[in-house]
Amino acid sequence: MSEANHQTSATTDERGSRRSITGTVTSTKMDKTAVVTVIRRVRDRRFHKFITRRVKYKAHDEKNAAKVGDVVEIIEARPMSRSKRWRILRTLSHNAEIPGASPESEGEA
Repeated sequence: MSEANHQTSATTDERGSRRSITGTVTSTKMDKTAVVTVIRRVRDRRFHKFITRRVKYKAHDEKNAAKVGDVVEIIEARPMSRSKRWRILRTLSHNAEIPGASPESEGEA
């Protein structure tokens, strides 16, 4: 086995398995950071109804490539700031419709 192949497999083993989540970019107002909203539908334990849960993650975006409305895949990363523990792995689709956000309100703010 060559030296290069041994190095690559060792680094992936050291890092272990990292979680990846798919979500929608809702804000890109910070430099090199995008806010990604992940929407999950979970079943209530008591009443067995489905409830929508929203979680916002701050993800590292090195090139400021993400735009509001993009569907992206984020992956766990080392802590980059107090609240940033994820990074954008790839963009799955561009400019999806964001529920609750209207273009008129963004222009005025």
